Amino acid sequence: MKTTQIGFLALLLAGASWAGPALAHSDRDYTATDPAYRAECGSCHLAYPPELLPASSWRALMTGLDKHFGTDASLDPTTAARIAAFLERNAGRERGAVARPPLRITETRWFAHEHDEVSGRVWKSAKVKSASNCAACHTGAERGDFDEDSVRIPK
Repeated sequence: MKTTQIGFLALLLAGASWAGPALAHSDRDYTATDPAYRAECGSCHLAYPPELLPASSWRALMTGLDKHFGTDASLDPTTAARIAAFLERNAGRERGAVARPPLRITETRWFAHEHDEVSGRVWKSAKVKSASNCAACHTGAERGDFDEDSVRIPK
């Protein structure tokens, strides 16, 4: 391997470690395949890959379902426990102690870094509406595919 290739690989790996989650690990499930999670959470919005938030965030979200971003998304205790366990088991890494874990994926440094080139006009467009609408631009979002090559920003 050439020195430039090794340098590029080192830079790429270093960037991956600080930027946030990588959505293609083989030992964990990042496609949100748990049927209860997909049915309950996916009925209102994309069943986000659990790795996009750390376990502390998922715990906070699951304990506040009665006030879930202005909606009562309460679940029966058995279903809530099953979904909480799935989310925590597949959560992203904690990125150090924080006073308040992020409740929105769009609040994370990783998200800001990955979407820094997207203009405010795109987020507010009628076809996108908000940064939380991943599927508006990521054509494979439902399958857990967020590859940049499949991004199609609506006009």
